[in-house]
Amino acid sequence: MHTSSEHFDVLVIGGGASGMIAAGRAADLGKRVLLVEKNKHLGEKLKISGGGRCNITNATYDTRAFVANYGAASHFLFSPLSQFGVKDTFTFFESRGLPLVVQARNRAFPHTEKSTDVCNTLLSYLKKGGVTIRANCAVKKILVEGNRIAGVATAAGTFTAEHYILATGGVSHPETGSTGDGFGWLEELHHTVKTPTPTIVPLATSGQWSHVLSGVSLSFMKITFYKDGVKAFSKTGKVLFTHFGLSGPLILNSASMVGDLLREGLVTARIDSYPDTEIGALDASITKVFDTHKNKMLKNILKEIVPEGMTPGVEMLLAASIDLDTKVHSITKEQRRTIVDTLKALPITVTGLMGYDRAVVADGGVTLSEIDTKTMRSKIIPNLSVTGDLLHINRPSGGYSLQLCWTTGWVAGTHA
Repeated sequence: MHTSSEHFDVLVIGGGASGMIAAGRAADLGKRVLLVEKNKHLGEKLKISGGGRCNITNATYDTRAFVANYGAASHFLFSPLSQFGVKDTFTFFESRGLPLVVQARNRAFPHTEKSTDVCNTLLSYLKKGGVTIRANCAVKKILVEGNRIAGVATAAGTFTAEHYILATGGVSHPETGSTGDGFGWLEELHHTVKTPTPTIVPLATSGQWSHVLSGVSLSFMKITFYKDGVKAFSKTGKVLFTHFGLSGPLILNSASMVGDLLREGLVTARIDSYPDTEIGALDASITKVFDTHKNKMLKNILKEIVPEGMTPGVEMLLAASIDLDTKVHSITKEQRRTIVDTLKALPITVTGLMGYDRAVVADGGVTLSEIDTKTMRSKIIPNLSVTGDLLHINRPSGGYSLQLCWTTGWVAGTHA
């Protein structure tokens, strides 16, 4: 291995969202910056984020309201978000020719809905600042002298700098190179690293009735989770049925709490497909449909009373206790009540969380008490800063994770 004699002011490891903005910002402030990335191209995970549309941020402009979404980490994040917050993210991209558009649940996307445009904006930011980029350049080892980083050994030689920014990302989407290397290095550097759990993941369920609905998405459902039969919590929102279980925003944002319940006992759930309608009112409207179609078979009128797309699943549930070939006028009051009760409480058994490969975001990382979040510098290694998904913060989906990358990257770049 030949040793490179090149020395930089700032060396950034990891060319994802937080690494790119950190490198660009430090260069903007006149520093000589080197960015090393193990993949062939920068921004691999950014390119697939938001299904390739890239949910850049969440348009909640009040910092207090925004920060409340990060749970226990929120008090650590107030300072960095006041240095570079949601409005700054809008300004950053829009002033560089990438207008943003705000959609449902305040999620902000590039107007083109192409994550590649977000990458290209960041790449031109790096170019303009004169950042040296070494892609296809995996870091083998971080060299330490005393309590400082002395250099970084890579396949292309050893690079040295005054200050180092670690921005390698967490462990969600390992196919993009997020394999948790940074966690190992941080432990070697005597940081406390919390083991990640995939926190924003779909749920695996048993129950054929929900699996046959794979691909059906319902925009307004209420789901109540139970641990060993005792109600734990309820949420209302959009549910997507998949061939392995449940997904969609409502489910993804419940996964962390469901994971905690799964460690303690059996987790079941009930989906109310008519959360706005009381049982009596639903019974009355079903009775009305029955009166109109009294000579038809039950199976032929189910789609009139079941939310769109759900008929095959509901048929499977009802077939256990009602003959679906029965003429509607022969359905007893008890059977009608069974139909009502089923629609108000579709039964689900949760068998687990899907793994890291399906995780939108995993938590885990350096304990925030070891980082000065005003500057993103380590309190243990004075010439190291840590950003993005390497920080132990539980991040809900909807733009909160990328905003954290922009914020911590910008702050790290500013104070490097």
